[in-house]
Amino acid sequence: MKADPNVEKSFALARERYAGLEVDTGHALRILKTVPVSLHCWQGDDVGGFENPGATLGGGLVATGNYPGRARTPDELRADLETALSLIPGKHRLNLHAFYGEFGGRKVDRDEITPDHFKKWMGWAKKNGLGMDFNPTCFSHPKAADGFTLAHRDKAIRQFWIEHCVRCREIGAAIGRALDKPCVTNLWIPDGMKDTPADRQAPRARLAESLDAIFQKPVSPKLNLDAVEPKLFGIGSESYVVGSHEFYLGYAVSRQKLLCLDAGHYHPTEGIADKISSVLQFLPEILLHVSRGVRWDSDHVVILDDDLLAIAREIVANGFLGRVHLGLDYFDASINRVAAWTIGARSLLRALLFALLEPTARLRAAEAEGDYTARLAWQEEIKTLPFGAVWNFYCASQNVPVGEAWLAAVKRHEKEVLSKRR
Repeated sequence: MKADPNVEKSFALARERYAGLEVDTGHALRILKTVPVSLHCWQGDDVGGFENPGATLGGGLVATGNYPGRARTPDELRADLETALSLIPGKHRLNLHAFYGEFGGRKVDRDEITPDHFKKWMGWAKKNGLGMDFNPTCFSHPKAADGFTLAHRDKAIRQFWIEHCVRCREIGAAIGRALDKPCVTNLWIPDGMKDTPADRQAPRARLAESLDAIFQKPVSPKLNLDAVEPKLFGIGSESYVVGSHEFYLGYAVSRQKLLCLDAGHYHPTEGIADKISSVLQFLPEILLHVSRGVRWDSDHVVILDDDLLAIAREIVANGFLGRVHLGLDYFDASINRVAAWTIGARSLLRALLFALLEPTARLRAAEAEGDYTARLAWQEEIKTLPFGAVWNFYCASQNVPVGEAWLAAVKRHEKEVLSKRR
């Protein structure tokens, strides 16, 4: 991409301004270049998967909207992902759910899946220099129709889902081996009740037992990292969720698994930024699912808002980039799906850059001296520093569109590709 002299001129001025605050913009950009974001496959087809085309989404999940051009096949989904990735600076990852396997038109139940069903995905990721992450799909299935899976009172149903999750860990390890990058396999289940339960303890005891069975066989962390994901409530589980934050926090710490903090899985007034430094006192690594809840866990497209800036700041200022795995998690079917990926990923990367350009040493010095006036003053002044010029320079240096220019590429893809899908 031809260098824009205005972009370079603006960057030179911004670099000088930051240098006056003892912030090295070049160092910030070198760090940002190493940070991968895991793009979630389910944004591209409204969490449909390729197991049973036309199947009804379940497990308290709802994709709202009917924007034209939804991916209908793995090849279409990969093509859409390639378009999005071409508009996002840096090298990133793909986050794949189990029911996005390629089953050759055969009925393969969840407890029968193998790495072979994901070979094309691995080959595609390797060709494009991407890492991959993986997820068991414990919803949208007859054996999850009553809202319970690993905590089900029926031992046979629990065993079905245990086997599914065991196989997903094996697939995660195969992905890690094929790509020479560890795969994060994240486990989320919808188990819960719509109304007040009489027994909260027994399902949690069953869930802990099921999880221990799933994780019984050691898997090298060089190939696969296990994560568990809590939730506050869901549609159909408004009163009780078996896998609550407290449950999985205790489980993750006691078993040394990654805890997944999803930005939409807590009370609307509760942010996850404050949880990061707390959890990392007791766990070596965590997984963050970056989402945006509006009034509830609504999985809106991630934008550069205060919550996202707080998350990024907490990670960067505390030196946690090497201990936090970052992934997007939302599904908006009301807008162009490629644009949704692009907006979310670019927003997260901008938030990280904003944090990398913070004069953190200056803020902490004021705090250590008890000068909270100066701390607050600097926290406000930082907001209008010319970080946008640094972001534009980074995009140009990574050969992706600067500013809003990426939208033209999305519109072209929509006209030439998406509009032809029926």
